[in-house]
Amino acid sequence: MDTKSLIERISERTGRTAADVESLLKSFGGLITEEVGQGDIISLPGFGTFEPKMREERVAVHPSTGKRILVPPKLSMIFKPSALLRQKVRNSDGQDDAMPDE
Repeated sequence: MDTKSLIERISERTGRTAADVESLLKSFGGLITEEVGQGDIISLPGFGTFEPKMREERVAVHPSTGKRILVPPKLSMIFKPSALLRQKVRNSDGQDDAMPDE
């Protein structure tokens, strides 16, 4: 599913305009990026957890030249789905009502 389809489906389910939904999704993504970038963990019960993870410095090999290069440490983000979400996905039979409307 692409962003446009997601916006349309959320708009249909909530009765909000597509512009409102798009604005909400952009704000949500920006907020998660800011908070995780500052080292905070964001937990959404029933959905999952976004958390920062520091990747260690490592040595990599450039595929075309074979030259070894040092890759500096960097902050990345991981998502851990909640047990409830994992269970719903496993038990889903492909129907739209896999996640209840709230």
